[in-house]
Amino acid sequence: MTTLGIQTVLVIDDDPAFNRILCRTLSNRGLSCVGALDSAAALQEMRRIRPDAVILDLNLDGSSGLPLIAPLRELRPDTRILVLTGYASITTAVDAIKLGAHQYLAKPADAESILRALVDAVPEAKDAAPLEPMSVDRLEWEHIQRVLGENQGNISATARALKMHRRTLQRKLAKRPVRE
Repeated sequence: MTTLGIQTVLVIDDDPAFNRILCRTLSNRGLSCVGALDSAAALQEMRRIRPDAVILDLNLDGSSGLPLIAPLRELRPDTRILVLTGYASITTAVDAIKLGAHQYLAKPADAESILRALVDAVPEAKDAAPLEPMSVDRLEWEHIQRVLGENQGNISATARALKMHRRTLQRKLAKRPVRE
């Protein structure tokens, strides 16, 4: 056994370069790693290799990766699932954990942070929510993410719900969230 019982990892990310590099990095750390670029390939690999851990990108080919958590857990309930995203928000983090993910980590993340997140049961204190209030820009980002989640990622429906022009919403979503 390598990293606290984790021997095999399935990386689900639609970016082929990132997927390949992350698999190579994890393999260099002694883990057996397989990559999948979409949901269908992910479920097929999940059945084939029965991994100890899954690294799941939140945004898979323009849609949410969160609906994939339930089928992954159904195939192997004891698999640790780490949701990795370039667009972190409190709303999606809560949704991921509620659906059965063990951890949630924002990109960019180095290999050590990813491995630590896979084996840690709870986030470290530095990863915990800040005690100070969020900025207005961050609050706006969180609200947009919540409404986007309520509309299953549908941009047009989200724009209508926010009473915002669709292109304006797309511009806001294309920006990275405001760091505190």
